[in-house]
Amino acid sequence: MKDDRMVRRAEALANGSADHELRALYERGGWERLVNGVYVPTSRLAGLTEQQRHRLLLDAVLPILSDDYVVSHRSAALLHELPLPTGGFDKVHVTRHRRGGGRKNAAAIVHCAPSVSSVTVDGISVTSLARTVVDLARTETLLSAVIAGDVALKSCDPWELDAELQRARGWKGVAQARRAVNLMDGRSDNPGESQSRMILREYGFDVESQVEILDPSGRSVARIDWLVNSIVACEFDGKAKYIKYLRSGESPGDVVFKEKVREDAVRDLGYPVVRWTWADLANPAELVARVARAVERAAALPPPLGSVRHPSGGLQTHAHSPGAREIA
Repeated sequence: MKDDRMVRRAEALANGSADHELRALYERGGWERLVNGVYVPTSRLAGLTEQQRHRLLLDAVLPILSDDYVVSHRSAALLHELPLPTGGFDKVHVTRHRRGGGRKNAAAIVHCAPSVSSVTVDGISVTSLARTVVDLARTETLLSAVIAGDVALKSCDPWELDAELQRARGWKGVAQARRAVNLMDGRSDNPGESQSRMILREYGFDVESQVEILDPSGRSVARIDWLVNSIVACEFDGKAKYIKYLRSGESPGDVVFKEKVREDAVRDLGYPVVRWTWADLANPAELVARVARAVERAAALPPPLGSVRHPSGGLQTHAHSPGAREIA
């Protein structure tokens, strides 16, 4: 037997191996039983993330299932490359096109549904991207579902999500799913932005994503992550933010300097700027307090100069009070 491949008991016995030889694979070390009757070398598992190990588990489990399954829920999210928090990847999720008969065992959770929208990913039948998002929204936490949905909306039209919500009428968790879908925004660049937006909205701020700040002549000064309460510019600095915008011949320091110049220009137009990082998301109350203080300070300042352009193309100019605005 090669020491880098998955070994299945049925195939090994058919090729002349004996059960005692298979038991020796993991009893003497060097191999691990991934699921009942399937063995992999321990070296192949070394260093794998939870998600990578789950992908291996899919390869082990799917061939022993009947043909009427579709990979779904967390397993489908993995194949669609949607982000999910750690934990909950110890079993493969599949859905069968039937009204009842769901079950679980040591390796798989079998869901049942009267309709299943499916596609093929890596040669595997898997729930469609929109259906996967709705299944996650029915079963995961609100934040986890929104983070995954924000990523999905870069490839999936909102009407597809609406159609899947209609198909899910009467199913367990569909009300929770509707709420999650309504909160999704494909303009978020990463999970940190998604979580930040959720925190700001949860605490009652008016949040507009990816707003462009213009100077009085109409020249674009900066595109900001969020304009909060129409007056405060807010930015999330993810770990890879400054790498993402590197141009040929630039260093991260060059990008940081340009970012400072951009921020100074926004402040000069009269917009307070609040920035935060992943560490700040661990203390949402303090983050919210910082934004609230910035909103309060902005209310005492003259109206900002220039205008903002919203992603929809609408132009907002500031009149003579912080709360007044005109939409062109």
